[in-house]
Amino acid sequence: MSSPTSIPVMNEGERVDDYLRRYERNELLRFLTCGSVDDGKSTLIGRLLHDTGRIYEDHMAALEKDSKVHGTTGGGLDLALAVDGLKAEREQGITIDVAWRYFATARRSFIIADCPGHEQYTRNMATGASHCQLAISLIDARKGVTTQTRRHAFIASLLGIRHVVAAVNKMDIVGWSEERFRAIEREFVDFCARIGIPDPVAVPISALNGDNVVKRSEHTPWYSGSPVLELLEAVPVDRPSPDANFRMPVQFVLRPDLNFRGFAGQIAAGSVKPGDRVRILPSGKETRVRRIARAPEDGGDAPLAYAPQSVVLTFEDEVDCSRGDVIVCIGRDPAVTQRVECDLVWMQEQPLVRGQQLMLRVGAKQTACTVRRVRWLVDVDTLGTQPADTLRLNEIGRVELECEERVVVDGYRECHGTGALILVDRMTNATAGAGMVRLATDPGSKRAHWETEALATLERAEDKPSFVNAEERQRRWQQKPRTILLYGPPGSGKTREAHEMERKFFDQGAAVVMLDGQAMRRGLSKDLGFSDEDRSENLRRAAEVARLLNDQGFVVILAMAAPDPEARERARELVGQDRWEARNMGAR
Repeated sequence: MSSPTSIPVMNEGERVDDYLRRYERNELLRFLTCGSVDDGKSTLIGRLLHDTGRIYEDHMAALEKDSKVHGTTGGGLDLALAVDGLKAEREQGITIDVAWRYFATARRSFIIADCPGHEQYTRNMATGASHCQLAISLIDARKGVTTQTRRHAFIASLLGIRHVVAAVNKMDIVGWSEERFRAIEREFVDFCARIGIPDPVAVPISALNGDNVVKRSEHTPWYSGSPVLELLEAVPVDRPSPDANFRMPVQFVLRPDLNFRGFAGQIAAGSVKPGDRVRILPSGKETRVRRIARAPEDGGDAPLAYAPQSVVLTFEDEVDCSRGDVIVCIGRDPAVTQRVECDLVWMQEQPLVRGQQLMLRVGAKQTACTVRRVRWLVDVDTLGTQPADTLRLNEIGRVELECEERVVVDGYRECHGTGALILVDRMTNATAGAGMVRLATDPGSKRAHWETEALATLERAEDKPSFVNAEERQRRWQQKPRTILLYGPPGSGKTREAHEMERKFFDQGAAVVMLDGQAMRRGLSKDLGFSDEDRSENLRRAAEVARLLNDQGFVVILAMAAPDPEARERARELVGQDRWEARNMGAR
């Protein structure tokens, strides 16, 4: 087997075109480096390029010369300069823009996104991460896990990156301390577990000296894992499944003459072949695929196409289909809606506020939209959410958008191509935010009334305050009001547990009320069935009652199925984070 540092070489007697085809068949991995400023991201990439033979003699000579002028290593070779290409970057010794680099070994080809560490350039990191399958998070061994480290990891998790490597850099400065490395490893792994990143890996490295980057280091006999390059070569690459639901946003219509009308776009998910029945959204018109058109010099029409190929389709029928429409398979349709809820990374100095008008782009569709509200802001240190009216630069939160035209979207985790969106400033045409679709609803359909606003003619509760305040109630009942949700499927024991908890609290002198989902259905919710929307609405009504009782100083116990995490999150927001506790009885 070839060493990991070797690149594909021509075999004796091998033709050049055969070598190039073999080289092109190398499996491709896109990854990014991220972390706080000065953690050594550019140096790590420079070391990878240098030790895999991807810095050529003329480039090396230029690097040696530039290192004496712009270098940060005391006149020695500064490999970070191989990546920091902008003049401003070299003068400041930082990365500003996302730098893309390419290298290969005999086992795999790589495209690297070197993302900036400064907080003000977080938007650049989000842009780079959206194209990648793996993230290397650089952590300075002296500083440990920082807020910026957590922010980048959280953005990576939102974007669906499943593979994360924590490169604990500058270990030579802390004397290759295993104790220091293990403490950072535990903190980072625990954080990744909380945000849903499976099996993160930590590696002790010195990017400057090359320890554990390409080759194992003699300074870490206590580390039994692989160096960074071996991990990059071994990590499984997620490929688009041909069995996924077919999605193809139409980018433009080809009409070279009167006899041809084709619809061009990149397949976002699934596969398609001639004869497949498809639906054009948002119109809903159905037809069959006649051809996957290709020029004769490219081999003629294709028998099959799949993500992420760019293709031209023709149909058997004359149907209305234009740029921004989405071609889908007959089956599970994406949402066609004017209302979208998304996790948003805000990228402008001016804060995002309710009522703000922007342009929304998803797939090839562009339409005006209005911010209905900011539902919450995420604290990247604690991963808790807090009510918010605005999002500031680099903040991440849940936002509801109202679109002027109907858009075709999937949840981001179901299909990145139809679940990723950007918001554009209508005046400057600058990217204002990047979002991942979490929920899409049709305002005209039957739904739970989480977002329904009370009549404007009603007086607000704060305008008619009670003569008994919260502190007086707390002194009277000797307790803090709270709501405890016990949720789980039928047979999970939630109702029995709720009764036992109620008895215990009552015997301790607490003012406590227990609300059962079935009991709710015999009265307040007797108009509801058992659909997802009806279950969500039942929980909303119970949460509204719980909030009123909490305001009176009571402890409230809810026993409900509540299978939808989105509905549970909304209930928590409605009752109040400081009053809310949820326990999964089905996980016991």
